[in-house]
Amino acid sequence: MFWEDTMSETNQDTGHSFSAYFKRATSPLVVLSLLKKRPMYGYEISCEMERISDGNYTVAVLYPILYRLQEQGYIMVSSSEIVDGRARNYYGITESGLEYLKNTVNEYYQMTELFDRFVEEG
Repeated sequence: MFWEDTMSETNQDTGHSFSAYFKRATSPLVVLSLLKKRPMYGYEISCEMERISDGNYTVAVLYPILYRLQEQGYIMVSSSEIVDGRARNYYGITESGLEYLKNTVNEYYQMTELFDRFVEEG
């Protein structure tokens, strides 16, 4: 897998892989993008990440991301239900979350374009 290959080489140099930094930076955007489609609960979000990326993009600790997005007002608990005696919260994206996602994805594309220029020059 791509992520694992780059991790092993980069971890030896710095202790942190490029993919770990990348996922940390982009995981809130991934969550917001998934919630843009429909409300989901935590485990469902993790499964969608894994399904869409063919297992290459997973986040070990999703709930801190969800709680931070909720504190920022970008997502909210849209509904809850009890399944097998456990509460299941469904998260939905807010209007400010949609705006943040749109702006940040545009920023991402701009930065990617700039990065491509550096790589092409090198």
